[in-house]
Amino acid sequence: MVEDGSEGLPALSEILYPKTGHAYTIGLTGSPGVGKSSLAEHLVRAARASGHTVAVLAVDPTSPFTGGALLGDRLRMQSHATDPGVFIRSMATRGHLGGMALAAPEAIRILDASGKDFVIVETVGVGQAEVEVATTADTTLVVVQPGWGDAVQAAKAGILEVADVFVVNKADRDGAGDVVRDLRNMLRMGPKLPWEPPIVKTSTVSGDGIEDLWRAIETHRSHLEETGELETRRRRRILEEVEDLVAVRLRARTGGLLGDDGEWSTLGDDLVALRVDPYHAADSLLQRLSEDAGPR
Repeated sequence: MVEDGSEGLPALSEILYPKTGHAYTIGLTGSPGVGKSSLAEHLVRAARASGHTVAVLAVDPTSPFTGGALLGDRLRMQSHATDPGVFIRSMATRGHLGGMALAAPEAIRILDASGKDFVIVETVGVGQAEVEVATTADTTLVVVQPGWGDAVQAAKAGILEVADVFVVNKADRDGAGDVVRDLRNMLRMGPKLPWEPPIVKTSTVSGDGIEDLWRAIETHRSHLEETGELETRRRRRILEEVEDLVAVRLRARTGGLLGDDGEWSTLGDDLVALRVDPYHAADSLLQRLSEDAGPR
């Protein structure tokens, strides 16, 4: 229902929303090939070893043929497939630029309401637009690897603003120490933050560093809870989601007015002919939508 935008979704949301707010969300982001799926599998194992239930939401590229998740079921997580305390779901981005499906926030809430203690969200590696994961997760892990590129490219991708914890994966390869040094230098040159992201080296082949990573996540969670930042983040997140929902609905309504058969189809001609500028055109549309909505 969530993925298809079912008409019954608002009623479902109304029932489930009061039952949410218990799960802790971990975001996994990074370029393709850095080992996010393998890392997610190890995090699931660490959570289960601590007695926690886990859901994994893997946001994949959209298939150009079916519109579904291109990677489908997560074959690398088969070791958890029969565990009743683990739920794994792939979700297509459906062309959404930020690497997160538009339906992902509601999907996370459903997994939360189902009683899961942790929800791990693994996003498509799409570079600069990937900062969107930061608004969806309580703790965001930015995963890099040896040979990740220079500091300028990293800063362009916005990962300094996104990361709560840096993970240098494939640390058994040459160059891992250089990546750690580069990250430390970047953090040193940046502004002083209330929380300085720790840098954890991991290897999903040997399992080294996974316990350190889990401790870093728990430490960050404690920091958020003690400072009140967790509540602040979640408040900001839900307000931004409502804003997005309003924008999507407004876009749908304006599309009906501006289409070839729409009431305002001549607006395009006026814009092209320079008889009206985009700002005044937008104001006129908003005014019309307000009039159509009427008093509440």
